[in-house]
Amino acid sequence: MTHASPRIVIVGAGHAGGSAAAFLRQFGHAGSIVVIGTEPHLPYQRPPLSKAYLKGVATVDSLLLRPAAYYADRDVELVTGCTVTTIDATQRLVVTDDGRRLPYDVLILATGSTARRLAVPGSELGGVHHLRDIADADALRRHMAPGHRLAIIGGGYVGLEAAASARLLGAEAVIIEREPRLLARVAAAPLAEFFAAYHRAHGVEIITGADVVRLEGRQGNVDAVILGDGRRIDCDAVLVGIGGQACDALALSAGIACDNGVVVDENARTDDPHIYAIGDMTRRPLPLDDDRRHRLESVPNAIEQARRAANSILDLPQPAHELPWFWSDQYDLKLQIAGLPFDTDAIVVRGDPAVAKFAVYHLRGGQVRAVEAVNSIPDFMGGKALIASGRQVDPARLADTTASIKALVSEVQASAQNLA
Repeated sequence: MTHASPRIVIVGAGHAGGSAAAFLRQFGHAGSIVVIGTEPHLPYQRPPLSKAYLKGVATVDSLLLRPAAYYADRDVELVTGCTVTTIDATQRLVVTDDGRRLPYDVLILATGSTARRLAVPGSELGGVHHLRDIADADALRRHMAPGHRLAIIGGGYVGLEAAASARLLGAEAVIIEREPRLLARVAAAPLAEFFAAYHRAHGVEIITGADVVRLEGRQGNVDAVILGDGRRIDCDAVLVGIGGQACDALALSAGIACDNGVVVDENARTDDPHIYAIGDMTRRPLPLDDDRRHRLESVPNAIEQARRAANSILDLPQPAHELPWFWSDQYDLKLQIAGLPFDTDAIVVRGDPAVAKFAVYHLRGGQVRAVEAVNSIPDFMGGKALIASGRQVDPARLADTTASIKALVSEVQASAQNLA
């Protein structure tokens, strides 16, 4: 640190960047803070874009993390509608597309991720959408009405949430997934089967094991998705939801170490002592998961890294590490996920998927490593406690719903105390 109140520049005005500015002021930073964002909006929440915002029950103002007065009152300079094009790590300054040269003592990169593009002929047609920001959602929302048919390429959470929003607004929806099932890379098979059945019951057509080879259109607008087996899926619009890519090009050009995301330590530090990186763009270690590095696209991750970066910059003690968690809302379903199910060797389903209230527990060596809970807050909270305990559980006991999950957690915690 060059002096007691360093000038801090934050590149990226999303959840991570906005949270970092707030934490820095909350924790006592008295120096200059500048937040630079490419969008014209104040920092806002993105998860509701595929749900409440698409359905028209949320507004831009309701998505804002904080009102404009918050930043003004705390002397946080917001530069919106502006893109950083260059980082000069030697001179410690950033250059923007409108010619500004902003010096920094500490730089926080929070540029997020961008939607992966579909590399097939016709992908440049009008009516082909992605869903990453408010402008994307505004463009897509025009097709969320009776008489429209939306083709969704990709059976991940964003695609499922958009399909649910489309059906609730009266539009037709068809999901096209390359893998043999939905959520193939991110969820257990029992959970994926449940969501597939639930969406079909709500009128969503689901096609799996399908390769998209091209998009066709009339007068410059998409009107069909063509599959590898020759099938033609007619539509009025296409949503491409095939994952995201870290926005790490700026960091790479500045010589910062990247590996499918900016490589950071547990406190969000890069290999440049004056530069931090937070949020979707980072590849970070997870001490609660055997110290592997992961790229997590989630609000909890963005907030945790923002907090840890602020603490590190201000030389404050760090809080305990947080367990990764995620959520998804579809129709009247609330899915809550805790932990990461890597290298697990057993799955336990607790509850009844037929009544849309159950949980899938992932175990390794008898230890709970992750839980996926549908409409079951007790399982989500109990699963988090079991993961944190690191203790073995009896799979049969875990599956037995005649005993509450709270009782099982108490037993495990009591056993751990007795052995301590």
